[in-house]
Amino acid sequence: MKPADVLSWRSAAQRARVATGLAAVEERLSRVVSSVPGRLAEAGASTLRAGGKRLRPLLVLLAARNTGPLDGPVLRAAAAVELLHMATLVHDDVLDGAELRRGLPTVARTYGDDMAVSTGNYLLAQAFAELADSGDTAAVATLAEVAWGLSEGERLQADDAFRTTVTVDDYLRRCRLKTADLFSVACRLGAQMSGLGPETVAALGSFGDSLGLSFQMLDDILDLTGDEAVTGKRRGADLRDGTVTLPIVLAIEARPDIGPRLAACRNDETCLAGVVADVRSSGSIERARAMALDFMNRARRRLADCPAGFERELLDELAGSMVDRYS
Repeated sequence: MKPADVLSWRSAAQRARVATGLAAVEERLSRVVSSVPGRLAEAGASTLRAGGKRLRPLLVLLAARNTGPLDGPVLRAAAAVELLHMATLVHDDVLDGAELRRGLPTVARTYGDDMAVSTGNYLLAQAFAELADSGDTAAVATLAEVAWGLSEGERLQADDAFRTTVTVDDYLRRCRLKTADLFSVACRLGAQMSGLGPETVAALGSFGDSLGLSFQMLDDILDLTGDEAVTGKRRGADLRDGTVTLPIVLAIEARPDIGPRLAACRNDETCLAGVVADVRSSGSIERARAMALDFMNRARRRLADCPAGFERELLDELAGSMVDRYS
């Protein structure tokens, strides 16, 4: 179920407006990925067919001015943030050696690593082409900064693999670069491209930042607590990759003996299961969830303080639905 499916609508017109906008974004995405011939288009289309929550485009649309149709620059911005997100997923799957994405073979698995890198580069280029069509050079520069941050965040995550001295601040920096900055820019672009004022743009950017941090924390918790039949991946996947997430950082603080076992257990499923059990019994899951909820509450308070003119109630409900999904 996609985030838009769980929202409550004040009117049929409001629902139709957002649904029409999301459909238009989907049409733009389909047109973009099929705009070149051959295997590159096939690989891009396979990424699009894998689906996704379309959360970032939804943030753009809900942060936009809530009067008038959702068209023109707003739709280009919504497509651009999703194309950038898709590009990072394709590249991440190459780096992680992932075989499945949302239950389907990854581009790297189907077409090979070289084609996957080219596909990711193509989607990245098209993200900027979409936004450049709006003529807003400041928006293009903002998205470029976020794209750099995504690359830097991936580098930091690789450098931090199996490193037991990762701090909470290290983790938050990585999460901001890899996740929260894209949430923030989605909200800012929606407001900016629809003509809302700079105060609203800044406030919605702050909302998106805290929302993105909370989202990533909750997702990292789910890696250790989720039902494998629901999540589609084995519990403790981050541990196997050496990705030191917030629950692991907090568990090592509480139980220093866990740290040396991270790398030692990387190829031993029985040992890894023991580490997961010890992390869960250390109290770190509860502490991490409390931090995630604190960031979510910050996001919702910032939203409440924003000047009017966008879909405030729907954004607040969207934030609440994230908490419900991970509870």
